Amino acid sequence: MRQIRVLVVEDSLVFRELLVQNLNRDPAITVVATAADPYEARDAIVKYRPDVMTLDVELPRMSGIEFLRKLMPQYPLPVVVISALSDKVFDALNAGAVEFVAKPAASDRKQVETFLRNELPVKIKIASTAKVSNIKKAALMQEKQSLSVKDNSLVVAIGASTGGTEAIFSVVKDFGTDIPGVVIVQHMPPGFTEMYARRLDDKCRVRVKEAKTGDRVLPGQVLIAPGGDMHMRLVKMDGEYQVECKKGPKVNGHCPSVDVLFDSVAKTAGDRALGIILTGMGGDGAKGLLSMRNAGAKTIGQDESTCVVYGMPKVAYDIGAVMYQEKLSDIAKKTYFLLNRM
Repeated sequence: MRQIRVLVVEDSLVFRELLVQNLNRDPAITVVATAADPYEARDAIVKYRPDVMTLDVELPRMSGIEFLRKLMPQYPLPVVVISALSDKVFDALNAGAVEFVAKPAASDRKQVETFLRNELPVKIKIASTAKVSNIKKAALMQEKQSLSVKDNSLVVAIGASTGGTEAIFSVVKDFGTDIPGVVIVQHMPPGFTEMYARRLDDKCRVRVKEAKTGDRVLPGQVLIAPGGDMHMRLVKMDGEYQVECKKGPKVNGHCPSVDVLFDSVAKTAGDRALGIILTGMGGDGAKGLLSMRNAGAKTIGQDESTCVVYGMPKVAYDIGAVMYQEKLSDIAKKTYFLLNRM
């Protein structure tokens, strides 16, 4: 089996050597070069042609984000950003990175070991399958739509993973304040979901917030499941939709899980819901979307040509969960079209 060739870009010598040592232990990965700053990284990319690059956001001589903006048009390359808890990671994803992983606290030995042995290698393997030519292309082609919905007593549920932060933004930015309540699971580490929600809230017409138990599902509002160890479910209390966020074991390797959300929407809202599954690795959300369709909900899947990773939507499509397969740039328009016929 061909190994994934990795370039490690990290200014700290100690941490850089730690990354190299541990990544090389994975039989599927080989580190072909390292760099301490973007200029060294540029030369290494030209010389070694790596499959994936890991990139620290904070670098000398040029920030990782600025480097990405200069790099991607010339050398499209799957990039995994290593970042402390900061909303700069979303600037990096917007600039073209396909994945990110939270940098562990140096004092927490268990957290460091999990990061080195599990989290980072998994993200690198996912990134190696990404189609970087699709990044932002659909968003750049997006035309302004004048959309409205007649009945905002419905529920819209969205699930995504790799590439999902930009895909969700591409859809949600075209939602108006009359959109029915939206609930979202995006696979993301704890802490980052709150920053992501604030970022969307600043850029979109709808209100966006990280969800907590008891939050009402209201028209013109988007609730994003908190990252960490809680699953988000749709419930009905006193005749109105709310969300419930409770601790639970991982489902399909994830917490929160898209399947858990979609299953609860199928049970609680039935044919009064619409489900959307976007780019992501694996199959989380596919069975839940099928449950939604079987309960009478309308369902949409992102098409292969616009996915960063055509995993979750493909599994959903293959098992018959997807009623309509759409390009990313058409999903908001299709959502309004279907909502107005429910």
